[in-house]
Amino acid sequence: MKLYLVQHGAAVPKDENPEKPLSPAGREDIQKIASFLARSRVAATRVLHSGKLRALETALLLSDVIGPGNMVEEAENGLAPNDATDEFFSIVDELTEDTVLVGHLPYMSKLVSRLTTGDEEETVLHFKPGSVACLERGENGGGWTVSWFIRPELLG
Repeated sequence: MKLYLVQHGAAVPKDENPEKPLSPAGREDIQKIASFLARSRVAATRVLHSGKLRALETALLLSDVIGPGNMVEEAENGLAPNDATDEFFSIVDELTEDTVLVGHLPYMSKLVSRLTTGDEEETVLHFKPGSVACLERGENGGGWTVSWFIRPELLG
């Protein structure tokens, strides 16, 4: 099973729009990432997002290529910037299908760290807006390992 952890794309400043939708550059970055994922034949059955507009927009752009026809779902709990990782960590063992999680910092960074090292304060990856980490289960005795990590600026 694979987990794709995505930091939402760059958003407009709060003083420009309090809902902070994706900026034009953020939308372009997510489209680059989506194109890369499509060429790489990444597929996921579920796409979950935090409920914030920029995360929803990111999830919708990604779902068009990695899970066409799949419903984009708002996570019941977790994925917001300062949420505790305990909630998701307690249900991760119940996931049986490849899943995309679209959220925020510092949450995404902490979740990757906790899944791979057991310590959310141990920095494993440095996310930037639009980054995607692919975690795979089972390569280290049933635990999680980072399979790959990509940032929009690497795609030109």
